[in-house]
Amino acid sequence: MHQSTDPYVRVRGAREHNLRGVDVDIPRDALTVFTGVSGSGKSSLAFGTLYAEAQRRYFESVAPYARRLIHQIGAPKVDSVTGLPPAVSLEQRRSTPGSRSSVGTVTLLSNSLRMLYSRAGAYPPGAERLDSDAFSPNTAAGACPSCHGIGRIHRTDEQLLVPDPDLSIRQGAIAAWPGAWQGKNLRDILEALGHDVDAPWRELPARDREWILFTEEQPVVTVHPVREAERIQRPYQGTYMSAHRYVMRTFADSKSASLRARAEKFLTDSPCPVCEGRRLRPEALAVTFAGRTIAELAAVPLTELDGVLASAPPGGEAARVLAEDLRARIAPVTELGLGYLSLDRTAPSLSAGELQRLRLATQLKSGLFGVVYVLDEPSAGLHPADTEALLTVLDRLKAAGNTVFVVEHHLDVVRHADWLVDVGPLAGEHGGRVLHSGPPAGLADVAESATARHLFAPLESPERPRPVREARGAVRLSGVDRHNLRGVTAEFPLGVFTAVTGVSGSGKSTLVGQALAGEVAGRLAEPGFPVRRLVEVDQKPIGRTPRSNLATYTGLFDVVRRLFTASDEARARGWKAGRFSFNVPGGRCETCQGEGFVSVELLFLPSTYAPCPQCGGARYNAETLQVRYEGLTIAEVLSLTVEAAAVFFAQVPAAARSLRALEDIGLGYLRLGQPATELSGGEAQRIKLATELQRLRRDHTLYLLDEPTTGLHPADVRVLLRQLHGLVEAGHSVVVVEHDMDVVAGADWVIDLGPGGGAEGGRVVASGTPSEVARTPGSRTAGYLARALGV
Repeated sequence: MHQSTDPYVRVRGAREHNLRGVDVDIPRDALTVFTGVSGSGKSSLAFGTLYAEAQRRYFESVAPYARRLIHQIGAPKVDSVTGLPPAVSLEQRRSTPGSRSSVGTVTLLSNSLRMLYSRAGAYPPGAERLDSDAFSPNTAAGACPSCHGIGRIHRTDEQLLVPDPDLSIRQGAIAAWPGAWQGKNLRDILEALGHDVDAPWRELPARDREWILFTEEQPVVTVHPVREAERIQRPYQGTYMSAHRYVMRTFADSKSASLRARAEKFLTDSPCPVCEGRRLRPEALAVTFAGRTIAELAAVPLTELDGVLASAPPGGEAARVLAEDLRARIAPVTELGLGYLSLDRTAPSLSAGELQRLRLATQLKSGLFGVVYVLDEPSAGLHPADTEALLTVLDRLKAAGNTVFVVEHHLDVVRHADWLVDVGPLAGEHGGRVLHSGPPAGLADVAESATARHLFAPLESPERPRPVREARGAVRLSGVDRHNLRGVTAEFPLGVFTAVTGVSGSGKSTLVGQALAGEVAGRLAEPGFPVRRLVEVDQKPIGRTPRSNLATYTGLFDVVRRLFTASDEARARGWKAGRFSFNVPGGRCETCQGEGFVSVELLFLPSTYAPCPQCGGARYNAETLQVRYEGLTIAEVLSLTVEAAAVFFAQVPAAARSLRALEDIGLGYLRLGQPATELSGGEAQRIKLATELQRLRRDHTLYLLDEPTTGLHPADVRVLLRQLHGLVEAGHSVVVVEHDMDVVAGADWVIDLGPGGGAEGGRVVASGTPSEVARTPGSRTAGYLARALGV
């Protein structure tokens, strides 16, 4: 058959990551779901092979000089892919959006709103018409000059800088100054300038206190230090820097996160007094539409903004066209359950699932057809009620003449597919094979598929039959006012497994991650408070560079390096543990500086990474690799999977405990040296949990987890739940924010927020045992929970 009429995308010999020469045929113009346990290779097939190949072909059609301007992925390891249309990727990117990025900028809705104000706004008499850029806080033309368009300013005052005025400067009254030599240097300079550094701070003249803390002057004086008698002290030229200047400079410029965090303690964050937090110049804020400024409309939920535009009085053809365009762009966002968001909501405050759905809504409006959409778990962070709307959107993309590839674990999405590609059977080196490619019904005959076991014969939850545990005390929150929570009172029982539920935007993460965490953290030292430790386990990356990996994060690498240091060969050479680190000079390969690979610039083609020509990817120099432990070099140990390492280090208790915790939580397929940048959010969260589990603490600990089952196959959810319920059995308390109704059904206590998102949420709709909440009228969770309970 001629390729142009072939209705299939045909992949031959895919070898990306753990794929084992995969051959698979996938129909175009259909909704295809890729399934399999975590680490089985489904993302390697959908994103690493299909999307990467589509992008590579597109770039081949771009003029060579233009290719340099676009970030490109390298060519995938595959023999051939035929019948592949251009592709659009909607991944859950792990990179954090900037603080100036917002719902409006991600969806491009801000552009349309600014155009509306520029062309159809009501201007004050005599005012010049402004360009649309003048309505953006991210441009020089529009940003408030005082706060540079951020809307908030950082300030400090004497009470923050000097918390204890009874101390003298020599005793450390100026708490904001750095410690060690630098702080002593500043005190010596003040003494050389003639200030009394031994009198209590409160006794110094007000004028002197003001100058010491806030002067912008930086006088240079000769300092004659007086230190240890046996050391020769030479005079030196010292430059003075006020406490205020030091704090502001450290906060703005320091590369050290800990130094910035310390500086932040001495700052207050308040709305800009010039623009009152509205981020724009007065000229832009003087223009209105439907009687409101652009800052006011950007702050209301999108559902309300749509209502304002619908009822706005007619203001000419330009106003009508622009308002209709804006409403057409808002529609898919609200359809995906995000109508509770406002345009000025910052992107860093959104979950990965919310961000991906915003990008999906933008694509719906683009009207493309004949392309492949590759989506990464679009149901992540979605309440079952919102998942139904997502399926409608996916069907619309397909109906518009597109091919939709979805990597997904949610069984409702899997059942909805036209075609299923199941990868497995297990993770890592035990996966990488296509077990089934065809209509979903055909998977029922594949015995080794973990997906089939859950899709066609749902097993009873192992936690479900047990009786509900009795609480041992509670943490009570009352009058919580934060984001959309208004005067909320909630009680979290201790010694049990609690699930917090509700539709997207109902206030779950605010209640647990901010209010509950803050209350408990503030009372840990309180005598008689039942919780002794607080552990928050989120999905943020365990490191932002490839140098951070599984072994370094869990502390396992310290144990491994000590073992190598204790070997006869290392001791004979006098090597310390640092010799076996790839992060510092000495034992690492200096050609790649311990990275294991080098970047190869190809001028008109994308830069590609190749194994280091010196060490061949081992990360260490040849001399270091001469030392072996039990027959393996340090590089070979880092390439072991957790599963293999557990056997290798079985006789080393410190390593065995850490590896057992990782295996127990279902991460046996990861390599010890796997870079943090290659890990999913769910994997990062489970690594953090495993790191906690290996610590064997007996103090009553409260574990807070935000959607721990995100990105997990139902088989992996079982493994995770065994661990979490094990923590409760050991006497601890677990609180999870969760959408998976099977997990909620197995909880001891449920707190349901809602009833809707944003302004329509923020209330406790129901609280009680799962069966009690399942019978609560007015709860959008109740019906789905009842179905999971089988009642």
